[in-house]
Amino acid sequence: MGISNGSSVVYMPDTARPYPTLLEFFAERFPKIPMETWVRRIAEGKVLTEEGQPVTPDTAYMPDRRLFYFREVAEEPSVPFAEAILFQNDHLLVACKPHFLPVTPSGPYVRETLLGRLQERTGNPSLSPINRIDRETAGLVLLSTNKKTRGAYQQMFMEAGRVRKTYEAVSEFVDCSGQTEWLVENRIETGEPWFRMQSCAGKVNARTRLRLVEVMGNRARFQLFPLTGKKHQLRLHLSSLGFPIVHDRLYPHLGQKSQDDYQRPLQLLSRRIEFRDPICGAGMSFESPRHLALLPPS
Repeated sequence: MGISNGSSVVYMPDTARPYPTLLEFFAERFPKIPMETWVRRIAEGKVLTEEGQPVTPDTAYMPDRRLFYFREVAEEPSVPFAEAILFQNDHLLVACKPHFLPVTPSGPYVRETLLGRLQERTGNPSLSPINRIDRETAGLVLLSTNKKTRGAYQQMFMEAGRVRKTYEAVSEFVDCSGQTEWLVENRIETGEPWFRMQSCAGKVNARTRLRLVEVMGNRARFQLFPLTGKKHQLRLHLSSLGFPIVHDRLYPHLGQKSQDDYQRPLQLLSRRIEFRDPICGAGMSFESPRHLALLPPS
């Protein structure tokens, strides 16, 4: 069993009742990870302070500080598709992510991530994602290459209207009675199981404009323009209109748990991102070269 190339980060909040030691903090912060795992990681020097110093089992809790730790890698899945770098300068890197590859470490994926691949490929350990898309989704991801200017791009994505995103999806299609454009507005919250989202009553927090582009047989191509960024928003909104995305294993119904089928990727693509660069002031527009087939291969 090896360890990840990159570290994970955990923040220690300034709490009114500090933990006696770091082990107590880890036990409460990560209840699914056995205490023995943290004891072993600390003993092997896999848990470090912000200054890069290894901690000990008796190291005191340090409020408002970060710790860096390295996860173990055991039989990590290998994703057989390549990412592409579309643009890079002193502040920004724009990549096109393939289906099935997570942006950052999650679940069994530690090394095999877009971030990990690009850090190794560019030799820049300071790379950090500015926006993220689901593991199942392909398309554009922006990463900061410079710690000093990272905040400007993060702020840009947080402010409504400064970034225009266009997604593309291929969905199952029956009939739409001639309608070609929709605006879906509702409230989305965590559902059951925890990794699915659901529409519910309450104040609107999710908005998407959708446009029907073309129809062929029982499938259709849509353009989607998210006005908010809730988890699984586009998948849920298309499904709610009766047009579930092809090969979606979560919506409208939860499919049986199974290994990834690389012949059946979720037909959702982050196609285009447009914005005015907060550093140089220039208008920027990036488009994915990937293509979603309207009909399955014969």
